[in-house]
Amino acid sequence: MTPTAIAFLIGAILIVWGGLVASILLLRARPERTEYPVGGEHETRDDAGPAERDT
Repeated sequence: MTPTAIAFLIGAILIVWGGLVASILLLRARPERTEYPVGGEHETRDDAGPAERDT
């Protein structure tokens, strides 16, 4: 292998494994979201049928 190919190989390995390590560290720092924005609840209907529209 040429020195250029080895340099690119090392760079690619550092990018891939560095991203993996960074994501693991980020998930260890903040594993789950504690609060969610307002309005994320599902609206439920009393009847089980689909909505009927006259169009």
